[in-house]
Amino acid sequence: MSIHVEQAIIHAISQNTEGQLSCRLRPQPLLNTQAVETMLDELHQTYTSKAGKGFGHFGIAGDDGEANPAFERALTDYRSGELGFVEFSGLAGKLLQQELAKYDFSQGGFLLLSCYTYMTSDYLFVSLLNAKSSMTVLDDMELSQNTHLDLNNVQLAARIDLTEWQADKGSRKYISFVRGRAGRKVADFFLDFMGCVEGLNTKVQNKSLLTAVEDFVASSELTKDERQQTRERVFDYCSERCDSGADIEIKDLADELAEQGMESFYDFAQGGDYALEDEFPADKPTLRQLKKFSGTGGGVTLSFDGTHLGERVIYDPISDTIMIKGVPANLKDQLDRRLKGE
Repeated sequence: MSIHVEQAIIHAISQNTEGQLSCRLRPQPLLNTQAVETMLDELHQTYTSKAGKGFGHFGIAGDDGEANPAFERALTDYRSGELGFVEFSGLAGKLLQQELAKYDFSQGGFLLLSCYTYMTSDYLFVSLLNAKSSMTVLDDMELSQNTHLDLNNVQLAARIDLTEWQADKGSRKYISFVRGRAGRKVADFFLDFMGCVEGLNTKVQNKSLLTAVEDFVASSELTKDERQQTRERVFDYCSERCDSGADIEIKDLADELAEQGMESFYDFAQGGDYALEDEFPADKPTLRQLKKFSGTGGGVTLSFDGTHLGERVIYDPISDTIMIKGVPANLKDQLDRRLKGE
């Protein structure tokens, strides 16, 4: 299912030879052409599939850091009809320019704002895109250098669920954002210009879900295979929700497990000390622990499917050792060649 684009616009933030930033505002929205639809649909899919996103909400009085309310006010005026989309986006461009001016590491970029509808929700997508040079061959076989938007490497982006924001003022997760490679700090300035503060910690929620699932199967009378099947069913459900951009719903997950003969997971999860929200976004890297064991340290990296524990992979916590039966063929070949060479 593709998105339905309502409005989209791009503004340019650039740096002059003296290091001063300026914002060149586009006076009208982008024409709703097939190229624009295709670009935004691609960005939507790319953004939705990104793992490890953070979640937050607009700051209010008393929040740490005294979040700037200017972006939220402008967005409120736009949604109420007091501001047009172009005027709202222009205010956003100026706010980002002012925020970037506080730092000496930015050379600007292209600020993209787009309002679109996907399924039953309205969204505002905000991203600072970089330009990338490339070479192309012309009809006369001459080379030409072109500049294009780097859509495959979006590092500064946020998406506001406008429907959730306006329907549930108490929500702490209607704004999602891409975490930088070095963690949350990389994107601080981008969130600050929107007045966004981090709210729900999805990694903590997903880890709590893992603990609840492990405790639940441990308290059951299932066989080893049935326990692993339950873990994989939980992983499949959460993955499906993540891929579609939907939240994990504990009640919905409990109903899924009930169909497999696993009753009362909802009561179990809510009755323990897991501090699980009823709904929260999925974090695939964390949830993958339901199916696989992996770890790195001291120059050793090890990963194996959970079904092998106790069979092909024997762990002895007392001696702090792991024994592997049936070494993978490519690894065995490397080891044999090394032993032969020595």
